[in-house]
Amino acid sequence: MITGLNHVSIAVPSLEAAAERLKALYGLAVGEPRVNEEQGIWLAYIDLGNARIELMEPTGADSAISKFLEHHPAGGIHHFCLNVDDVVATATGVAAKGVRVLGESGETRNVHGERIAFVHPKDFYGALVELEEHHTR
Repeated sequence: MITGLNHVSIAVPSLEAAAERLKALYGLAVGEPRVNEEQGIWLAYIDLGNARIELMEPTGADSAISKFLEHHPAGGIHHFCLNVDDVVATATGVAAKGVRVLGESGETRNVHGERIAFVHPKDFYGALVELEEHHTR
């Protein structure tokens, strides 16, 4: 079951430059950068209380974020993430209705170790959607 919005992910060419700009223009504080080696990205979060903004910079040319930035060199919204009670149950349930689930549901994990899966953009009005098993932080 979907329980809420977790975060919106924005691909950026430079995490440091994005953090400086968001601080200067909007007063947003960006947390410490982390690396997700499996996905080939540096990432940092802006905590908004009820949701977060995730900034993602590719660690190399083979990252999906590098490919996204080839088409959007200034950066842009890459996907949004929804909290779910159980990734496997949610992914299995929507797949049974014909939704294309990307990745290995239940096997892929984010930088926090939580289980994630993705819904193909063609099955959610052009938006890539991440499903994240929600745990209290």
